[in-house]
Amino acid sequence: MEIEDEKLRIFFELLTLPGSHFLSSVGSLAFGDLEGIISSFRESKSDDRRFYIFTATKTLHLRTNSRRDRVAWIQALVSTRSLYPLRTLNDGLSIVPKDLSISTVRLKKRLVDEGVGENLVKDCEQIMLSEFNEIQGQFKVLCEERSNLLDTIRQLEAANIEADASGTPDGEYQLSKHEFSNLGRGKYSECSTTESSDDIEKQELEEVSDDDEISFYDTREFFTEPSVSCRPVKEVTNHAREEEQLGNTFNTSEKMYDEKEKCDSRYPNIERRKKLPDPVEKERGVSLWSMIKDNVGKDLTRVCLPVYFNEPISSLQKCFEDLEYSYLLDRAYEYGKAGNSLLRILNVAAFAVSGYASSEGRHCKPFNPLLGETYEADYPEKGVRFFSEKVSHHPTVIACHCEGKGWKFWGDSNLRTKFWGRSIQLDPVGVLTVEFDDGEVFQWSKVTTSIYNLILGKIYCDHHGTMEIHGNCQYSCKLKFKEQSILDRNPHQVNGFVEDVLGKKVATLFGKWDNSMYYISGDGSGKLKDGNVSPDASLLWKSNKAPLNLTRYNLTSFAITLNELTPGLQEKLPPTDSRLRPDQRHLENGEYEKANAEKQRLERRQRMSRKLQENGWKPRWFRREGENGSFRYVGGYWEAREQLKWDECPNIFGEFCEDVHSSEDS
Repeated sequence: MEIEDEKLRIFFELLTLPGSHFLSSVGSLAFGDLEGIISSFRESKSDDRRFYIFTATKTLHLRTNSRRDRVAWIQALVSTRSLYPLRTLNDGLSIVPKDLSISTVRLKKRLVDEGVGENLVKDCEQIMLSEFNEIQGQFKVLCEERSNLLDTIRQLEAANIEADASGTPDGEYQLSKHEFSNLGRGKYSECSTTESSDDIEKQELEEVSDDDEISFYDTREFFTEPSVSCRPVKEVTNHAREEEQLGNTFNTSEKMYDEKEKCDSRYPNIERRKKLPDPVEKERGVSLWSMIKDNVGKDLTRVCLPVYFNEPISSLQKCFEDLEYSYLLDRAYEYGKAGNSLLRILNVAAFAVSGYASSEGRHCKPFNPLLGETYEADYPEKGVRFFSEKVSHHPTVIACHCEGKGWKFWGDSNLRTKFWGRSIQLDPVGVLTVEFDDGEVFQWSKVTTSIYNLILGKIYCDHHGTMEIHGNCQYSCKLKFKEQSILDRNPHQVNGFVEDVLGKKVATLFGKWDNSMYYISGDGSGKLKDGNVSPDASLLWKSNKAPLNLTRYNLTSFAITLNELTPGLQEKLPPTDSRLRPDQRHLENGEYEKANAEKQRLERRQRMSRKLQENGWKPRWFRREGENGSFRYVGGYWEAREQLKWDECPNIFGEFCEDVHSSEDS
């Protein structure tokens, strides 16, 4: 066996370097610093070709081709050990001299030879020294940061080794620095371990059954071929089976609802996309502070925010996200039809909470629709048809209407905003209504949404307040969205109850708006405590899992499908549909330069909206009930879609003449 000094040196440094890891087919060998445990090696007494390398947690078994090779290996290890003594982490990895200096003698001589005046030479020398001092200061800062990083790594490694060593069996071998010092005196077997050499080999043979073959590692192959650490096949199989059983238990309720939804659907299943298109360009971040600084003194109503702050859907499409769990209304209809009014309102309450689940982790704002912009969503696999339109620009009002299996859902929304410096508060204005085919109606308003850490820290949103769901028959419901505190270890909690017309509490609800909702019959005290649920509680709703291909937008699997142009759809859409908005489409495709240009163009058109509204503009598909009432769908959209009659729908995303000026922004 040929021994290469350089390979041996590298190998031995791996063994003696504190905090390093040497991966092999027998496991991960971790080494502590000089004050703790170090590695050593020893010859085998029963086999003249074998020798061992011991570490704090593992034993490496090696076998050479001949006895002579083993002697050469041991001698080389000992001699290399004397050439490369043990060292501390910082000293061993130090590549930075403590003091740096620079000489300007050659520079001054060259300048003088060129005939440069003395004053100019001094100026050049001063400039050079000044630049050097600045670089030296930066260099020292980097050295200090590097030193701190190495200290932290050493502490973490030491903590990991202590944790591993505390749980290792008695058969592991640990050698001290003192014991290692006996090496190199010609008696390699003098290194004492926790067990004798004969006991080690005897134990090794006893642990291997008669049917198994003892495995050894050839020294040449061991250091040249990659190795893989594996568990026994039986252990892997059992572990996989346990995970499968746990996953089945965890997903039982979710699968039950998914299967019920599919079984009840009378429509074919449509294949929709699972992820957004791959971006064409590499996105560049935008500093909010630099943007504010660049626009100081300008008319802020004409400042167009870059698309970096947007997500590739509009507010019209975001309204449809509230219908992601529309199967809850399907179930509510069926329960009421069967005479169970209590389970009907419980599912309506779960539906009202489920609309907030998609807001978790969503830090980008949707596109503000143009006046008259529309959005349709025909999801036959869910049994719903949804339509929304921006019906007012000042104030911004969006109206929507949805038809499901035995129910109708409609509403309009407006937001009143309050800026508190580090946070912004959004108070929704408007009423949401669900009407079932048997005449039962439920109405409620959304709770307050707050967005925190706008200036410093990690941005997050929270929903808080009281939601009252009023019914026109037997039951009503009250839900309390708990406001998240700084030290809250169990955020996003929702608690409430259902009461009858006499004011008696007949059911208790609890859960989290981003995860799930449960109920208990009667006036119970059901609450989520440390993630645990009472065994008496029944699951009403559970949020869907996050998609595999997450982007910085954190869109849900359902939201990813909202702006998709499925085959044959574009030809049926009116020119006002959000899917045809160019800046939004460019952003989805990752064409950021085009998206910004289109957004600025459409923002100029948006400023004309208030003037158009004052001149008598009316929404095409919705009408207001009374002077201050809500907007209701007047019908006709789906019929016009069948005939492709979009004569009254202008091309609001096309080119326009800016002959109307307004100081309003979107």
